[in-house]
Amino acid sequence: MTELARLSALEIAQLIRRRQLSPAEATAYFLRRIERRNPELGSFVYVDAEAALADAQAKTEQLTTLAPEDLPPFFGVPTAVKDLNRVAGMPTGYGVAALYAQPQPAPADDGIVARLREAGFILLGKTATSELGSFPYTETPGLPPARNPWNVDYTPGGSSGGASSAVAAGLIPAAHGSDGGGSLRGPAACCGLVGLKPSRGRVSNAPVGDYQSGIASGGALTQTVADSAALLDVLAGYTTGDPYWLPDPEIPFLASLERPLPRLKIAFTTQMRPFPPADEVSQRGVREAVAHLEALGHSVEEACFNAEGLAEPFKTIWQAGVGAAGIPLEYLSPVNRWLGETSGTAGEYLRATQSMQLISRQIVAFFADFDLLVLPVYNHRPPRIGAWAELTPEETVAKIIQWVAPCPPFNASGLPALSLPMGWEEDGLPYSVQLAGRPAGEATLLALARRLEERVQFSRPLI
Repeated sequence: MTELARLSALEIAQLIRRRQLSPAEATAYFLRRIERRNPELGSFVYVDAEAALADAQAKTEQLTTLAPEDLPPFFGVPTAVKDLNRVAGMPTGYGVAALYAQPQPAPADDGIVARLREAGFILLGKTATSELGSFPYTETPGLPPARNPWNVDYTPGGSSGGASSAVAAGLIPAAHGSDGGGSLRGPAACCGLVGLKPSRGRVSNAPVGDYQSGIASGGALTQTVADSAALLDVLAGYTTGDPYWLPDPEIPFLASLERPLPRLKIAFTTQMRPFPPADEVSQRGVREAVAHLEALGHSVEEACFNAEGLAEPFKTIWQAGVGAAGIPLEYLSPVNRWLGETSGTAGEYLRATQSMQLISRQIVAFFADFDLLVLPVYNHRPPRIGAWAELTPEETVAKIIQWVAPCPPFNASGLPALSLPMGWEEDGLPYSVQLAGRPAGEATLLALARRLEERVQFSRPLI
């Protein structure tokens, strides 16, 4: 039991399937870790221990009647949901301090939460998110900041910062998250995890359709590429009425990891133009990945598209999300208030969407000549908690755009992209690399990431 926090979600599921571990034991173990570590880390905003233990006990009893082959893939494995999605019976605060003062239980699960339940997961609670999911750090005024477990003076990223902190600290083996501009990949990079943003249409946003022009996707933060593939198998699929969707893959994503890869043509860059080059540590992740990929026999050359002109329309669409939340601006932090007050008209939103889509065509066209692109996740290392607290809203937004620049092009274009840990820095924080693939190309992306993961042998100490 002392080693349980080191295990991946698939490994824990296998122990349960073999009757070497019960769902009740696993749930009690992780609840104890949350109780001990969460006050320092701020990973969870809500824990429903009573409901989780009741579900775990029921699943433990089911183990005596169900054959292993009849169990769903993650039967009895504890996890948590980012607090931008509704979980029946749990409050939803959207990272807004005022909403946590008078919590209201949600009447029903969102679609992605229902899929987690169908896969057999036990939901322990809700993880912290930045206010409205707007920011790449998780520091809402009036709430405890989420902290990076490898160095608590630094951010674990955002907006899935509570999820990344929880998985890295071994409070849960894997966690739900979402990505509208790097909100899975960035936290994964900050905390040494795997973060996959699926292709547009791969994961349903049910019961809602879309309100930010398709830039956001649900997904997961995991310890391994195999877990990411298995979670994508769980989360992917069409729900009636989805505004866009992809056909199911020919074989499950987890199974596709074992398929042989052909010699791939791979591009790499250390600079997302028109922004300056990434810092030295971020560039190191790219260079190390390129060396491994060349050793694996792939063709690798320096090349990238130019994201010139994307930042401004993407910012307009980002701003519109503040107004779409329907929360009075006076309840929000100064930066979100400013974003809401300076957001444009409906016509400006539609023109921004059109501009983003025109630029996205150029981004997707780049992949006609390449199978994948290797690049930094973010342009520099994670900032310390509170480092930008004294900046004006305009200055903060400028800092955010500069930091996260390598991520939004894949939200804009709907291409799949993944963050993979590569090593450790002297400050105790990990560094990572980003891999991006062709439209609907998760199978190849995950398979290559798995080969790279095997060569890197990234190791997380138990903390």
